Amino acid sequence: MNPSPRQLELVEEVRRLQSVSVEALAERFGVTLQTVRRDVRLLTEAGLLARFHGGARIPSSTTENIAYRQRQQLNDAAKRCIARAVAQAVPNGCSMFINIGTTTEAIARELMRHKGLRVITNNLNVAAILSDNPDCEVIVAGGVVRARDRGIVGEATVGFIQQFKMDIGLIGISAIESDGTLRDYDYREVSVARAVLERSREVWLAADHSKFNRPAMVELGRLDQIDTLFTDLPPPDPFPALLVEAGVALVTCSA
Repeated sequence: MNPSPRQLELVEEVRRLQSVSVEALAERFGVTLQTVRRDVRLLTEAGLLARFHGGARIPSSTTENIAYRQRQQLNDAAKRCIARAVAQAVPNGCSMFINIGTTTEAIARELMRHKGLRVITNNLNVAAILSDNPDCEVIVAGGVVRARDRGIVGEATVGFIQQFKMDIGLIGISAIESDGTLRDYDYREVSVARAVLERSREVWLAADHSKFNRPAMVELGRLDQIDTLFTDLPPPDPFPALLVEAGVALVTCSA
């Protein structure tokens, strides 16, 4: 499925409210009930929504992430906004790790004019993007390539990362829960991200608003292991207090 702009906005509205009636969606978007029901059916078949009688909600699986192609289109404006903010903070001439995720790929595109970067990555999409920057040296981690998103994971990847000490470890995440834990779906990917946390002088987390209060199965770490959080909207409660307690600098981008 290739969602239309209205359908992507509909998913965002459901994500914002967690669950919502068909009638409320029809009123919000100025379309008929039949149109909303059709959109909800198609988006449910694509795995972006879950239906219940008279409405729709966000799928609540803690074991499986949304498909990569669908994640590419979700919150695209927010990811681009975050990417610009991160790129502005990255100094020329530094070393950094960039991990798996559609937000980190957006950040890579914003680094195309940076000079003197040395980027280590386990994301073949990031490597392909930054290889077009002649002033950026790209080092690709070894390991097993996941076909669905071209991420590289596994024990070999962890061992490779442990050779380095990076100025900045830039990570994306699937979920930030209200207990302050950072979570993801694939334990192999989490093992790689943990190695990045250990081998980085500073850890930056890039996460759009949809990642707050989202469930996921595997604990990657905690907020107090992060130095700076880049996001697109002010985090909901209880996250402002948690960030202050953890000593995390918050950067909220402006579109």
